[in-house]
Amino acid sequence: MSGVSKEANMHKHDETTGLAGHQHSLDPAVRKKELLREGEFFRAGVAHAKASIQHGIKPEVMMRTAFDHTTIALRTKADALLKPTGANVAMLMPYAMNALNFVRQRRLGKPVAGAAVAVGVLGWYFNRKRARKAAKEA
Repeated sequence: MSGVSKEANMHKHDETTGLAGHQHSLDPAVRKKELLREGEFFRAGVAHAKASIQHGIKPEVMMRTAFDHTTIALRTKADALLKPTGANVAMLMPYAMNALNFVRQRRLGKPVAGAAVAVGVLGWYFNRKRARKAAKEA
């Protein structure tokens, strides 16, 4: 390398190069207008960032954001579980809504919830049993 340091090569600034790396005019009047316009853009960006932060710290916005993140995480997990079957949440949602509507209209909420818990417990039991059997064989 020629005796110039790496930092000096990265930041080649002369009088006409702005901080953002673009060239300013050599004419002082034009340059003043360019700098004033840059200042306006900077102030507008700061005002926008401030408004965004003030909006984001409201409790209802924070709650909605947390709900959205939770929904996305659950949907991603459900899609990952359904991937081997070739199905996804969007494909199964119309059937799930029809089933939910049927349960709601017939007032079968408690029996269906009990059956879902029972199926979940059976699934957990068989999964545990299979895991123990695999551990014994290994």
